[in-house]
Amino acid sequence: MRFTRHIGIDYSGAQTPESRLTGLQVFEARNGGVPERIGTPATGVKHWTRLEVAQFCATAVASGEPVIIGIDHAFSFPISYMKRNGIRRWPRFLDDFMRHWPTADPHARVDVHRENNPRTGEASELRLCERWTAGPKSVFQFDVQGQVATSTHAGLPWLLWLREISRPAARLHFWPFDGFEVPAGSSVVAEVYPSLFRRRYPKDDRTPDEHDAYCVAAWLADMDCRGALEGYFHPPLSAAELRQCRLEGWILGVR
Repeated sequence: MRFTRHIGIDYSGAQTPESRLTGLQVFEARNGGVPERIGTPATGVKHWTRLEVAQFCATAVASGEPVIIGIDHAFSFPISYMKRNGIRRWPRFLDDFMRHWPTADPHARVDVHRENNPRTGEASELRLCERWTAGPKSVFQFDVQGQVATSTHAGLPWLLWLREISRPAARLHFWPFDGFEVPAGSSVVAEVYPSLFRRRYPKDDRTPDEHDAYCVAAWLADMDCRGALEGYFHPPLSAAELRQCRLEGWILGVR
């Protein structure tokens, strides 16, 4: 196995970074075992906040163990958005996004920043990975069933925070933005889409949000135990598509 810890996170962009949300769920499989639900570090409360989830990820990466973390929201925007705003590198995108969508600020809500925001797009704009599978919706498609726009707009600033706080000590690889090839010994943070794996595992008595996080952790552990993760790190893309997805991102598991 390449990783000793496999973490699945079902994300939510509701309310504020300090709000405790039923939609935020964290499951972890250790050493290829059965995933277990991870509770919030706060005493006497049941649900996570986005701030706590980000801190949990930072602590996991800082542990020194090779960890892979799958998070259920988009990590970037379509190439049409990038061209429109003159953005050529993913770190620059995160910086620019945080200035226009400060959704990690205390008490911030995504919907407050939506009106007349220059950094947005149309629901018809899709990334290449979204064109390759029928399920995912546009990162700009708000207010519909199954939308990922709100969670994406709430989660992106925390990726920048994690990227900055983890340097330089941690060997943290944001896949595929830091390259499709993952260096040996590195920890990985990647975008996932639980619907790809949801039917592979019995739901038992878990809530839908718990099951999504469970399935991500279980799939990551399963594929790692089988030696198959490496193949998913290298989807069959052309040279031009690889360059595009170093900026747009890719959903781990889509091939």
